[in-house]
Amino acid sequence: MSKTIIREIGALVSSFKEENLLILFGLHAPPELREISVIHEFAGEVPDEPLIEGGKIIWNDQEYSITAVGSAANKNLKELGHISIYFSGPNEHVLPGAVFVEPFAFPSLEVGKEIRFEK
Repeated sequence: MSKTIIREIGALVSSFKEENLLILFGLHAPPELREISVIHEFAGEVPDEPLIEGGKIIWNDQEYSITAVGSAANKNLKELGHISIYFSGPNEHVLPGAVFVEPFAFPSLEVGKEIRFEK
């Protein structure tokens, strides 16, 4: 299991709710991406592959099952803290940095709360 703490919620994050999309970025996100991202900081070491199909992403008590993981998602998460989480079913072409989860419900977000990645 790996854990990260929400440090900042960009002003435009809620506008992506309709698209069922949440963008995570680490502390070093460029300014132009901070507005659309949830900025987070890992607590401890990040495993090489924290995201696997069938694994879980947990926001507080909201649990999501991972249904698809893009080819670069684990690398991007480990190196940049970046993934795009889609609360919808995967399509034929899963983007490299994408992670698809269910249920298809946008989580509640709050600065200081944790996000856990479990296998």
